Amino acid sequence: MNQDIPNWPLTAAPQSALTPDWASDSALKRKALQIDLFCFLCGLCAVAVLGLLLWIVLQISYTAWPAVKVYGISLLTGSRWNPNADLYGILPYLIGTAASSLIAIIVALPLGVFVAIFLSENFFALPVRQSIRFVVEMLAAIPSVVYGLWGITVVIPLMQKWGAPVAAAWGGWLPLFHGPAYGNSLLTAGLVLALMILPTITAISRHALSQLPGELREGAYSLGATRWETIINLLLPSAAPGIVASVILALGRAMGETMAVAMLIGNSSRMSWSLFSPSGTLAGLLANQFAEAQGMVINVLMYAAIVLMLLTLATNVLGDWVLRMAKHQVK
Repeated sequence: MNQDIPNWPLTAAPQSALTPDWASDSALKRKALQIDLFCFLCGLCAVAVLGLLLWIVLQISYTAWPAVKVYGISLLTGSRWNPNADLYGILPYLIGTAASSLIAIIVALPLGVFVAIFLSENFFALPVRQSIRFVVEMLAAIPSVVYGLWGITVVIPLMQKWGAPVAAAWGGWLPLFHGPAYGNSLLTAGLVLALMILPTITAISRHALSQLPGELREGAYSLGATRWETIINLLLPSAAPGIVASVILALGRAMGETMAVAMLIGNSSRMSWSLFSPSGTLAGLLANQFAEAQGMVINVLMYAAIVLMLLTLATNVLGDWVLRMAKHQVK
Protein backbone atom coordinates (compact mmCIF):
# COMPACT_ATOMS: atom_id res chain seq x y z
CA MET A 1 0.00 0.00 0.00
CA ASN A 2 2.88 2.37 0.75
CA GLN A 3 4.33 1.79 -2.70
CA ASP A 4 1.52 3.83 -4.28
CA ILE A 5 2.52 6.93 -2.32
CA PRO A 6 4.92 9.10 -4.39
CA ASN A 7 8.26 9.95 -2.81
CA TRP A 8 8.18 13.75 -3.08
CA PRO A 9 11.45 15.57 -2.09
CA LEU A 10 11.21 17.51 1.13
CA THR A 11 12.33 21.13 0.57
CA ALA A 12 12.16 24.05 2.95
CA ALA A 13 9.82 26.81 2.07
CA PRO A 14 11.52 30.03 0.96
CA GLN A 15 12.03 32.66 3.65
CA SER A 16 9.92 35.14 1.72
CA ALA A 17 7.01 32.73 1.86
CA LEU A 18 7.36 32.31 5.62
CA THR A 19 7.75 36.03 6.32
CA PRO A 20 4.65 38.12 5.91
CA ASP A 21 4.81 41.22 3.75
CA TRP A 22 4.15 43.57 6.65
CA ALA A 23 7.23 42.20 8.53
CA SER A 24 9.63 42.66 5.58
CA ASP A 25 8.29 46.16 4.95
CA SER A 26 8.81 47.01 8.63
CA ALA A 27 12.40 45.78 8.53
CA LEU A 28 13.13 47.85 5.42
CA LYS A 29 11.62 50.92 7.05
CA ARG A 30 13.74 50.43 10.18
CA LYS A 31 16.87 50.06 8.07
CA ALA A 32 16.04 53.16 6.07
CA LEU A 33 15.36 55.06 9.29
CA GLN A 34 18.74 54.00 10.68
CA ILE A 35 20.50 55.15 7.51
CA ASP A 36 18.65 58.48 7.56
CA LEU A 37 19.51 58.99 11.23
CA PHE A 38 23.19 58.25 10.57
CA CYS A 39 23.27 60.68 7.64
CA PHE A 40 21.54 63.31 9.77
CA LEU A 41 24.10 62.93 12.57
CA CYS A 42 26.99 63.15 10.11
CA GLY A 43 25.53 66.28 8.55
CA LEU A 44 24.89 67.78 11.98
CA CYS A 45 28.52 67.22 13.00
CA ALA A 46 29.76 68.77 9.76
CA VAL A 47 27.56 71.83 10.24
CA ALA A 48 28.67 72.08 13.89
CA VAL A 49 32.32 72.16 12.84
CA LEU A 50 31.65 74.85 10.25
CA GLY A 51 29.60 76.83 12.76
CA LEU A 52 32.36 76.61 15.36
CA LEU A 53 34.94 77.81 12.85
CA LEU A 54 32.70 80.67 11.78
CA TRP A 55 32.09 81.64 15.39
CA ILE A 56 35.84 81.74 16.11
CA VAL A 57 36.52 83.86 13.04
CA LEU A 58 33.70 86.29 13.82
CA GLN A 59 34.74 86.64 17.45
CA ILE A 60 38.36 87.34 16.57
CA SER A 61 37.34 89.73 13.79
CA TYR A 62 34.98 91.61 16.09
CA THR A 63 37.74 92.07 18.68
CA ALA A 64 40.28 93.09 16.04
CA TRP A 65 38.04 95.59 14.27
CA PRO A 66 39.07 98.64 16.37
CA ALA A 67 42.73 98.00 15.50
CA VAL A 68 41.84 97.52 11.84
CA LYS A 69 40.09 100.91 11.79
CA VAL A 70 42.93 102.72 13.57
CA TYR A 71 46.02 101.14 11.97
CA GLY A 72 44.79 99.53 8.77
CA ILE A 73 47.49 98.24 6.46
CA SER A 74 50.22 100.11 8.37
CA LEU A 75 50.26 97.33 10.97
CA LEU A 76 51.45 94.93 8.28
CA THR A 77 54.16 97.25 6.95
CA GLY A 78 55.42 98.66 10.24
CA SER A 79 58.55 97.28 11.88
CA ARG A 80 58.35 98.76 15.40
CA TRP A 81 56.52 97.20 18.33
CA ASN A 82 56.23 99.54 21.29
CA PRO A 83 52.87 99.40 23.14
CA ASN A 84 53.94 102.23 25.47
CA ALA A 85 54.17 104.59 22.52
CA ASP A 86 51.21 103.06 20.63
CA LEU A 87 53.53 101.90 17.85
CA TYR A 88 52.60 98.55 16.38
CA GLY A 89 54.13 96.78 13.41
CA ILE A 90 54.21 93.06 12.70
CA LEU A 91 56.31 92.97 9.52
CA PRO A 92 59.34 91.44 11.32
CA TYR A 93 57.10 88.76 12.80
CA LEU A 94 55.59 88.01 9.39
CA ILE A 95 59.06 87.59 7.92
CA GLY A 96 60.18 85.48 10.89
CA THR A 97 57.15 83.19 10.55
CA ALA A 98 57.77 82.60 6.86
CA ALA A 99 61.55 82.26 7.22
CA SER A 100 61.51 79.80 10.12
CA SER A 101 58.89 77.63 8.37
CA LEU A 102 60.89 77.73 5.14
CA ILE A 103 64.07 76.66 6.94
CA ALA A 104 62.18 73.81 8.59
CA ILE A 105 60.77 72.58 5.27
CA ILE A 106 64.16 72.81 3.51
CA VAL A 107 65.79 70.68 6.21
CA ALA A 108 62.94 68.24 6.94
CA LEU A 109 61.68 67.50 3.41
CA PRO A 110 64.70 65.62 2.00
CA LEU A 111 65.36 63.92 5.33
CA GLY A 112 61.72 62.83 5.70
CA VAL A 113 61.49 61.56 2.11
CA PHE A 114 64.70 59.53 2.46
CA VAL A 115 63.45 57.99 5.70
CA ALA A 116 60.16 57.18 3.97
CA ILE A 117 62.04 55.47 1.14
CA PHE A 118 64.07 53.51 3.68
CA LEU A 119 60.91 52.33 5.45
CA SER A 120 58.87 51.49 2.35
CA GLU A 121 61.43 49.88 0.01
CA ASN A 122 62.67 47.08 2.33
CA PHE A 123 66.33 48.04 2.44
CA PHE A 124 66.82 46.24 5.77
CA ALA A 125 65.11 43.55 7.79
CA LEU A 126 61.61 44.12 9.10
CA PRO A 127 62.63 44.51 12.81
CA VAL A 128 65.07 47.26 11.89
CA ARG A 129 62.48 49.13 9.84
CA GLN A 130 59.84 48.76 12.54
CA SER A 131 62.25 50.11 15.16
CA ILE A 132 63.07 53.17 13.05
CA ARG A 133 59.39 53.71 12.28
CA PHE A 134 58.57 53.56 15.99
CA VAL A 135 61.27 56.11 16.81
CA VAL A 136 60.08 58.49 14.09
CA GLU A 137 56.47 58.22 15.27
CA MET A 138 57.57 58.86 18.84
CA LEU A 139 58.95 62.22 17.76
CA ALA A 140 55.38 63.34 17.04
CA ALA A 141 54.33 62.51 20.61
CA ILE A 142 56.95 64.70 22.29
CA PRO A 143 55.45 67.98 23.64
CA SER A 144 56.68 71.15 22.01
CA VAL A 145 57.97 72.55 25.29
CA VAL A 146 60.31 69.54 25.53
CA TYR A 147 61.63 70.38 22.09
CA GLY A 148 62.20 73.92 23.30
CA LEU A 149 64.15 72.78 26.35
CA TRP A 150 66.18 70.38 24.21
CA GLY A 151 66.94 73.21 21.80
CA ILE A 152 68.12 75.45 24.63
CA THR A 153 70.39 72.83 26.19
CA VAL A 154 71.69 71.11 23.04
CA VAL A 155 71.08 72.99 19.79
CA ILE A 156 72.02 76.49 20.95
CA PRO A 157 75.41 75.44 22.42
CA LEU A 158 76.19 73.45 19.27
CA MET A 159 75.35 76.41 17.06
CA GLN A 160 77.48 78.75 19.17
CA LYS A 161 80.43 76.37 19.30
CA TRP A 162 80.38 74.80 15.85
CA GLY A 163 77.62 76.07 13.58
CA ALA A 164 78.36 79.79 13.58
CA PRO A 165 82.19 79.49 13.30
CA VAL A 166 81.97 76.98 10.44
CA ALA A 167 79.35 79.04 8.60
CA ALA A 168 81.40 82.22 9.09
CA ALA A 169 84.54 80.49 7.81
CA TRP A 170 82.93 79.12 4.67
CA GLY A 171 80.20 81.64 3.90
CA GLY A 172 80.85 84.67 6.08
CA TRP A 173 80.76 86.90 3.01
CA LEU A 174 77.06 86.09 2.62
CA PRO A 175 74.55 88.21 4.58
CA LEU A 176 72.80 85.02 5.74
CA PHE A 177 75.84 83.94 7.77
CA HIS A 178 77.06 87.34 8.86
CA GLY A 179 77.46 88.30 12.50
CA PRO A 180 78.01 86.43 15.74
CA ALA A 181 75.72 83.69 17.05
CA TYR A 182 73.53 85.11 19.81
CA GLY A 183 72.19 81.72 20.84
CA ASN A 184 68.47 82.27 20.33
CA SER A 185 68.20 82.79 16.60
CA LEU A 186 66.13 82.18 13.51
CA LEU A 187 68.30 79.24 12.44
CA THR A 188 68.01 77.53 15.82
CA ALA A 189 64.23 77.74 15.77
CA GLY A 190 64.12 76.52 12.18
CA LEU A 191 66.24 73.45 12.93
CA VAL A 192 64.09 72.44 15.89
CA LEU A 193 60.95 73.03 13.82
CA ALA A 194 62.40 70.71 11.17
CA LEU A 195 62.68 67.95 13.75
CA MET A 196 59.11 68.59 14.90
CA ILE A 197 57.58 68.32 11.42
CA LEU A 198 59.76 65.39 10.36
CA PRO A 199 57.25 62.70 11.54
CA THR A 200 54.46 64.29 9.49
CA ILE A 201 56.47 64.29 6.26
CA THR A 202 57.85 60.80 6.89
CA ALA A 203 54.54 59.14 7.75
CA ILE A 204 52.52 60.55 4.83
CA SER A 205 55.34 60.05 2.31
CA ARG A 206 55.86 56.45 3.44
CA HIS A 207 52.14 55.77 3.08
CA ALA A 208 52.14 57.27 -0.43
CA LEU A 209 55.12 55.13 -1.47
CA SER A 210 53.81 51.92 0.07
CA GLN A 211 50.44 52.31 -1.72
CA LEU A 212 52.05 52.22 -5.16
CA PRO A 213 51.35 48.95 -7.01
CA GLY A 214 54.15 46.41 -7.17
CA GLU A 215 53.78 46.22 -10.95
CA LEU A 216 55.56 49.58 -11.20
CA ARG A 217 58.68 48.22 -9.57
CA GLU A 218 58.55 44.91 -11.43
CA GLY A 219 58.05 46.65 -14.77
CA ALA A 220 61.01 48.97 -14.16
CA TYR A 221 63.25 46.09 -13.08
CA SER A 222 62.24 44.07 -16.14
CA LEU A 223 63.35 46.94 -18.37
CA GLY A 224 66.78 46.95 -16.76
CA ALA A 225 66.41 49.88 -14.34
CA THR A 226 68.40 49.74 -11.14
CA ARG A 227 66.78 50.07 -7.73
CA TRP A 228 67.67 53.73 -7.28
CA GLU A 229 66.72 54.56 -10.87
CA THR A 230 63.31 53.03 -10.18
CA ILE A 231 62.91 55.00 -6.96
CA ILE A 232 64.04 58.36 -8.32
CA ASN A 233 62.55 58.24 -11.82
CA LEU A 234 59.36 56.28 -11.20
CA LEU A 235 58.28 55.90 -7.57
CA LEU A 236 58.91 59.43 -6.33
CA PRO A 237 57.05 61.09 -9.26
CA SER A 238 54.17 58.65 -8.80
CA ALA A 239 54.00 59.41 -5.07
CA ALA A 240 54.36 63.18 -5.60
CA PRO A 241 50.74 64.02 -4.59
CA GLY A 242 51.20 62.34 -1.20
CA ILE A 243 54.56 64.02 -0.66
CA VAL A 244 53.06 67.41 -1.52
CA ALA A 245 50.24 66.76 0.96
CA SER A 246 52.81 66.01 3.67
CA VAL A 247 54.59 69.28 2.95
CA ILE A 248 51.32 71.23 3.22
CA LEU A 249 50.46 69.71 6.60
CA ALA A 250 54.00 70.14 7.88
CA LEU A 251 54.14 73.77 6.76
CA GLY A 252 50.85 74.48 8.50
CA ARG A 253 52.17 73.08 11.76
CA ALA A 254 55.45 74.97 11.43
CA MET A 255 53.62 78.28 10.97
CA GLY A 256 51.37 77.71 13.97
CA GLU A 257 53.96 76.28 16.36
CA THR A 258 54.28 78.45 19.47
CA MET A 259 56.11 77.23 22.55
CA ALA A 260 59.27 75.74 21.06
CA VAL A 261 59.69 78.68 18.67
CA ALA A 262 59.05 81.25 21.39
CA MET A 263 61.75 79.61 23.53
CA LEU A 264 64.37 79.53 20.76
CA ILE A 265 63.88 82.32 18.23
CA GLY A 266 64.63 85.25 20.54
CA ASN A 267 61.30 87.11 20.09
CA SER A 268 62.93 90.18 18.62
CA SER A 269 61.26 92.75 16.39
CA ARG A 270 64.51 93.62 14.63
CA MET A 271 64.90 92.64 11.00
CA SER A 272 68.19 91.14 9.90
CA TRP A 273 69.47 89.09 7.00
CA SER A 274 71.57 86.90 9.27
CA LEU A 275 70.25 83.50 10.25
CA PHE A 276 72.14 83.79 13.54
CA SER A 277 70.24 86.89 14.64
CA PRO A 278 67.17 86.77 16.90
CA SER A 279 63.81 87.06 15.22
CA GLY A 280 60.14 86.50 16.03
CA THR A 281 56.97 84.83 14.78
CA LEU A 282 53.31 85.77 14.94
CA ALA A 283 52.49 82.78 17.14
CA GLY A 284 55.29 83.70 19.53
CA LEU A 285 54.12 87.32 19.60
CA LEU A 286 50.61 86.26 20.59
CA ALA A 287 51.88 83.90 23.27
CA ASN A 288 54.27 86.43 24.82
CA GLN A 289 52.11 89.55 24.69
CA PHE A 290 48.56 88.40 25.31
CA ALA A 291 48.89 87.57 29.02
CA GLU A 292 49.61 91.23 29.94
CA ALA A 293 47.70 92.90 27.11
CA GLN A 294 45.15 95.59 27.84
CA GLY A 295 43.04 97.95 25.76
CA MET A 296 44.24 98.48 22.21
CA VAL A 297 46.99 95.89 22.58
CA ILE A 298 44.35 93.15 22.69
CA ASN A 299 42.78 94.50 19.50
CA VAL A 300 46.16 94.63 17.77
CA LEU A 301 46.98 91.07 18.82
CA MET A 302 43.66 89.87 17.47
CA TYR A 303 44.50 91.67 14.25
CA ALA A 304 47.77 89.73 14.17
CA ALA A 305 45.82 86.51 14.82
CA ILE A 306 43.65 87.20 11.77
CA VAL A 307 46.77 87.74 9.69
CA LEU A 308 48.18 84.43 10.90
CA MET A 309 44.93 82.67 10.00
CA LEU A 310 44.92 84.22 6.53
CA LEU A 311 48.57 83.27 6.04
CA THR A 312 47.81 79.66 6.95
CA LEU A 313 44.73 79.68 4.71
CA ALA A 314 46.76 81.04 1.78
CA THR A 315 49.34 78.31 2.34
CA ASN A 316 46.68 75.62 2.29
CA VAL A 317 45.05 77.03 -0.85
CA LEU A 318 48.41 77.22 -2.62
CA GLY A 319 49.26 73.71 -1.46
CA ASP A 320 45.91 72.40 -2.68
CA TRP A 321 46.55 73.94 -6.10
CA VAL A 322 50.03 72.38 -6.24
CA LEU A 323 48.52 69.04 -5.16
CA ARG A 324 45.96 69.17 -7.97
CA MET A 325 48.68 69.99 -10.48
CA ALA A 326 50.81 67.10 -9.21
CA LYS A 327 47.89 64.68 -9.54
CA HIS A 328 47.24 65.98 -13.05
CA GLN A 329 50.88 65.44 -14.01
CA VAL A 330 50.83 61.90 -12.61
CA LYS A 331 47.70 61.04 -14.60
